[in-house]
Amino acid sequence: MYLLILIAYFGVLLLVARVTRGRGDNSTFFTGNHQSPWYLVAFGMVGATISGISVVSVPGMVGAAQFSYLQTVLGFFFGYVVVAYVLLPLYYRLHLTSIYEYLNNRFGSEAHRTGSLFFIVAKLVSSATKLYVAALVLQQFIFDAWHIPFWVTVTLCVALMWLYTRRGGIRTLVWTDSLQTLFLVIALILMVVNAIQLVNTSTGDALRTVYESTWSHTFTLGDWHSHQNFFKQFLSGIFIVIVMTGLDQDMMQKNLTCRTLKESQKNMLWCGAAFLPVNLLLLTLGALVLIFAQQNGVLLPEEPDQILPYIATSYFHPVTAFFFMLGIIAASFSSADSALTAITTTISVDLLRIEKRQATQAERWRQWIHLAVCVLFIGLVVAFHAMPNQSIIDTIYTIVGYAYGPLLGLFAFGLLTKQRCRNRLIPLVALLSPILTYGIQWACAHYLNYQFGYELLMLNGLITFVGLAIIKTNK
Repeated sequence: MYLLILIAYFGVLLLVARVTRGRGDNSTFFTGNHQSPWYLVAFGMVGATISGISVVSVPGMVGAAQFSYLQTVLGFFFGYVVVAYVLLPLYYRLHLTSIYEYLNNRFGSEAHRTGSLFFIVAKLVSSATKLYVAALVLQQFIFDAWHIPFWVTVTLCVALMWLYTRRGGIRTLVWTDSLQTLFLVIALILMVVNAIQLVNTSTGDALRTVYESTWSHTFTLGDWHSHQNFFKQFLSGIFIVIVMTGLDQDMMQKNLTCRTLKESQKNMLWCGAAFLPVNLLLLTLGALVLIFAQQNGVLLPEEPDQILPYIATSYFHPVTAFFFMLGIIAASFSSADSALTAITTTISVDLLRIEKRQATQAERWRQWIHLAVCVLFIGLVVAFHAMPNQSIIDTIYTIVGYAYGPLLGLFAFGLLTKQRCRNRLIPLVALLSPILTYGIQWACAHYLNYQFGYELLMLNGLITFVGLAIIKTNK
């Protein structure tokens, strides 16, 4: 039954792709011909940003961090304001297809290639990790029973994404992401309702129990050494959005498909506002699961990320369990399919400059690049699965975090100063910045007993900024 419903789900995605693919040329693939309705872009971005990993991790973190993640989410909104009124006007004024073309205009070709390569590495690893989560869920729910190898499951997933993005590209993703966000929201609502039923009380009493419990503690104002300190998390939330949305080709490519700057700004603000209720729903779900386990003596897994999957498969109604699976798949696919398109765009436009070629040849190059990125995705996901220590995923995300710091420093230096830099030294600064950041993090942990959290991104960007100031030139 699960398999039949899943086939129907992917059938709907392929139908949407066929209806929305347009001419299937490079303009459609890269920019959607700038005809996307802003409200669809905003709704779809929620699913693309909240990955399958978030669906299991945010509820799972309640036991250790309570509702403190909301401090970061509050910062997210102000980050979206900065993106809407500082970065988007710049991108629209320059008529950019890839946002890293700005670095070429501001500094030169070396900065352009450096920014593009840092994005490609970060996005490949992070998106492949998110897809890994979806493939694992599919394997456990469906394909293990058929004795189908994991690599076949991964290949099938990527092949389906290739099918519904290969012609329409970003134009298709605006619609499929909205559809997948809808499935994610339905899954979250059903899981919260089912969790309230497990607590065996009315909705009002269940929610009152959550918000009167210690699990709902949100603000930590005093302890600067704590990862949950309000100011550290709030400021980090602002910069996380600036970097991982405003300086991310994946997220910005969708925004640049809107008809006008004003519509794109509305999309940003509404998308930012949606994060608070969605994450509040996820945290409430996590608290309800803990209350249920406490009331009934349920022994939960030690790993936080395994708590919700365990409850979903063991205690939720089968319909809710299926939507849990579908919600994770929808969120993961929404992240991974747009990453495929964004990486294809960055390689095509920023590294290979295919727009300088004849139209037919440029389209053929884009198609082959898109296929090659899909093959690379398959290899990365299968490699993650082969690693004996699954906690390596946490390490991978830490490495990805280091990659966005140089982007933050490059864009900040370009926007806040009018100075030029020695173009050939920019890649060296970008490479040294994460290394120095790691050294400072290690020294602070060992000698000052200070643990960096999300604010590591700001430190990384600051080091890049200072490095660029050192190599400035008066020419």
